[in-house]
Amino acid sequence: MVDGPFAETKELVAGFWLWQVKSKAEAIEWLKRAPFDGGTEVEIRQVFEAAEFGDNLTPELREQEERHRAQLTLNDKTAKH
Repeated sequence: MVDGPFAETKELVAGFWLWQVKSKAEAIEWLKRAPFDGGTEVEIRQVFEAAEFGDNLTPELREQEERHRAQLTLNDKTAKH
């Protein structure tokens, strides 16, 4: 039996935030407000919207994206009831 990549998982706390900002610099400014003490590692990732893919977002992929969004909305409504 192997514990996995984190032998002491009871000490691992993970999560994420999503911010809509205009630049990486603005994201960093928001992050400076986070309630961390020293030594905390944070990864900043850009999230793209479908429109940003331009012609690479084919009609088939756009339809697939819309189906996924509809399913997520349905799942969210179902979970609240």
